[in-house]
Amino acid sequence: MEKVYSLNLTQIKAYVFAALFVAGNLVLPFAIHHLPAIGGYSQGLMWLPIYFFTLVAAYKFGWQVGLLTAVLSPVINCLLFGIPMSAMLPAILVKSVLLAVAAAFFAQKAGKVALWAILASILAYQFIGTGIEFFINDMNFNAAIVDFRFGFPGMLLQLFGGYLVLKAMRTI
Repeated sequence: MEKVYSLNLTQIKAYVFAALFVAGNLVLPFAIHHLPAIGGYSQGLMWLPIYFFTLVAAYKFGWQVGLLTAVLSPVINCLLFGIPMSAMLPAILVKSVLLAVAAAFFAQKAGKVALWAILASILAYQFIGTGIEFFINDMNFNAAIVDFRFGFPGMLLQLFGGYLVLKAMRTI
């Protein structure tokens, strides 16, 4: 049976795993953002790569590892690669933190890797994050719902890809 943990920041292991997941959140968005645009829209808008390893980190190792990954990934990506753009950073940080909290919460509720818990995590961060993003973007509804308009493939990647990665990590 696959295990879910709750590592805390007094454990070296927490920092090691967070560093690995941050590295994953650097490589995956970099690779995806270098794919050709489809219909004039960035692949990043479509695949939502900055959230993938945050989901895995928080689900597998708890909210503290998840929060380290959630905050460091977009900030380091912005500083190194300019993606996300600094103007988008607040909304992405909000959604990233929400995802870390939701994934850790639903993982603890499920006690194992479960599609319903991963789906609940994704829906929670997207719906709550969209509401917050609405206010961050001066009540611009179209800007707030951009993940729902273009990011559905990314949400599916998080759901099924996250499930497969978490299942593959069952011995860790």
